[in-house]
Amino acid sequence: MCSSPMLERDEKRKGVYENPCDYSNGKWVRTKRGPLYNGTTCVKMKKNQNCIANGRPDSGFLYWKWKPSECHLPRFDPNTFLQFISNKHVAFVGDSISRNHLESLLCMLATVTKPNRVRHQGSRRWHFPSHNAILSFYWSPFLVQGIPRKNPGPHYNTVFLDRVNLRWARDMDQMDMIVLSFGHWFNVPSVFYEGDDKVLGCHNHPVTNCTTEIGFYGPIRRALRIALNSIIERKVSKGNGVDVIVRTYSPSHFEGDWDTGGTCAKTNPYGVGQRQLEGENAVIRRIQLEEVENAKVKAKQFRGFRLEVLDVTKLALLRPDGHPGAYMNPFPFANGVNPKKPVQNDCVHWCLPGPIDTWSGIFLEMMKNMARAA
Repeated sequence: MCSSPMLERDEKRKGVYENPCDYSNGKWVRTKRGPLYNGTTCVKMKKNQNCIANGRPDSGFLYWKWKPSECHLPRFDPNTFLQFISNKHVAFVGDSISRNHLESLLCMLATVTKPNRVRHQGSRRWHFPSHNAILSFYWSPFLVQGIPRKNPGPHYNTVFLDRVNLRWARDMDQMDMIVLSFGHWFNVPSVFYEGDDKVLGCHNHPVTNCTTEIGFYGPIRRALRIALNSIIERKVSKGNGVDVIVRTYSPSHFEGDWDTGGTCAKTNPYGVGQRQLEGENAVIRRIQLEEVENAKVKAKQFRGFRLEVLDVTKLALLRPDGHPGAYMNPFPFANGVNPKKPVQNDCVHWCLPGPIDTWSGIFLEMMKNMARAA
């Protein structure tokens, strides 16, 4: 990825290159500056994440910014981001949080230039004619081959941990940057296979003939390893350069179980010391960091392969106020509150605009650092 003229001018003024900052540690602080877009100026967002338009009464969650402990995180600049992806294809691969992230990014980029929707079998794509740039989303909640559970239908996932999902892997040669993210779909009843008929084990015992409980940490590790190895073997080992970003796990904030009336009604972030990274959130993040380091070692003999981590777990953990909650649907309390019929809450995805916009600010700073290193 080449350094942009804007970045070069920036560095000449500074005279020296800064060391990359650890953006994962910090705190949320108040700001008077609102988001770059809103629910009426951006048509790219899903209605379920358009919280203000759906009647959310508070808007204070929009006026916080992430302040890293070690450095300054600039406000996201759409023009600079578009310069970095000029003549490139950036593919987001993962679950609906990955789509949520891309839609946030599209909303911010659309404030300076409008993309065109492009028809493509297997992905959702947008083309920015001004920069000949493509952004795409590939639905692949396991990264490997799998069949998600359905309602009605099998109440468990069927996941093949020995093969990458060709839905995105078959287009790998078209991709200049791949943003991988996943996790939430593993923590539901699942049967895990190696090969077509060898059952490795299951999670939450979804079927009577699967007696080996293996949890979901091991399968998450294997799935990410297969995905990264596939990129190395199918693309990098052939001399084709690619940048890969692994975005870490985004915690949910259900108070109560998600499927039995759990809610997320907080209206402010957690302050310093109020919430620690622990348990499931910490383990999944650690697995992702470890597998990235393993892949770097495996691919170190190949040129043109850069692998980095977009570490959002800690900053996302501190924002219980940033989810749609009850406002995943329009005006959920228009007819009052019925205690016998709780309103469904979404405490996994993020409001647009909202805290998820910060992820792309860090993403852009990572691109700058990668350009400096090149």
